[in-house]
Amino acid sequence: MAVIEQLTQDFLRTKKLPHIWCPGCGNGIVTAALVRAIERADCDQRDVVIVSGIGCSSRAAGYLNFNTLHTTHGRALAFATGLKLARPELKLFVIMGDGDCSAIGGNHFIHSARRNIDLNAVVVNNHIYGMTGGQHSPLTPPGKKATTAPDGTLERDFNLLELARGAGATFGARSTAAQPRQLEQLISRGAKHKGFSVVEALSPCPIAYGRKNKLGGPVDMLRNMKEKSIAVERASEMKEEDLQDKTITGVIYSYDVPEYAEEYYRAIGKG
Repeated sequence: MAVIEQLTQDFLRTKKLPHIWCPGCGNGIVTAALVRAIERADCDQRDVVIVSGIGCSSRAAGYLNFNTLHTTHGRALAFATGLKLARPELKLFVIMGDGDCSAIGGNHFIHSARRNIDLNAVVVNNHIYGMTGGQHSPLTPPGKKATTAPDGTLERDFNLLELARGAGATFGARSTAAQPRQLEQLISRGAKHKGFSVVEALSPCPIAYGRKNKLGGPVDMLRNMKEKSIAVERASEMKEEDLQDKTITGVIYSYDVPEYAEEYYRAIGKG
């Protein structure tokens, strides 16, 4: 049996298919990369937990054949933190969208980074609230249109990985749905890292974001993502002005810092 067929049988709830994502959405690509990353990281399926919040990408939890928690909007990391403290032996992957993570869930995000608990955040960034009405998020680039920004957003967007690093995260990486194998490798590396890891996965939303901003169809958006991607090694040799409007991909940082959660484990008698 082909590897992809075996992974589908083992790690997907096939009775839940077909999925509800729009044609051309990148969420399926990111979800497939996550599945392959879990296999690559040699995680025991029985010890893996997928935690998600609310939004397009968060629906992935319903399709994945692991222990899963589909939680409330912006609170996925809070649920994941509680579960990790109660069952520290489990391997947790927390799937969030850009609005779910950095807006309503922003406070949980920075404190998860501060605590450096061994959680693996996979943030699917499509630059928009796709499911709840097409509003702009903190990761919508300046000038891009949304239902709540008909003339273009006024604020600058977060650099999510730098926000996480400033708050205390010890692993940060980025890739796109146009580079699924790289994305798979980065999620796997994050899973093997001890501490709070963040992998930002840029994903096309051709309906709520692409149409509003006249970015073409799904193929055009994927091609544009790939053309704008610059490997972190190459970016380090380029001038800052040449990196404007570019996406730096790869492992942006990785630090070996003791996991603060060890203090919590000792306090609750699990250390």
